[in-house]
Amino acid sequence: MPLSLILACIWLVAANILAMLPSRDNHWTRAYALIALGLPILGYVIWETGIWIGLAVLVAGMSVLRWPVIYLGKWVRRRLFGPGRDA
Repeated sequence: MPLSLILACIWLVAANILAMLPSRDNHWTRAYALIALGLPILGYVIWETGIWIGLAVLVAGMSVLRWPVIYLGKWVRRRLFGPGRDA
């Protein structure tokens, strides 16, 4: 197994463990740290194994960090269509 996939698996396990621990800020500080660590790992996965495995790792990371993705989608929708269309 390539080193990049081992790092991605370690990231996924760490993200799940951090999600189980209590937090005062609803885990947003941890989410920012996981995003900052996950993006270089994702780039390494794509560079070492190819785009399809990289997309699978991206989907796995998005399933763990789903709330930042949801808020990003709402922000983009507001920027494109204006306020009042945020369903």
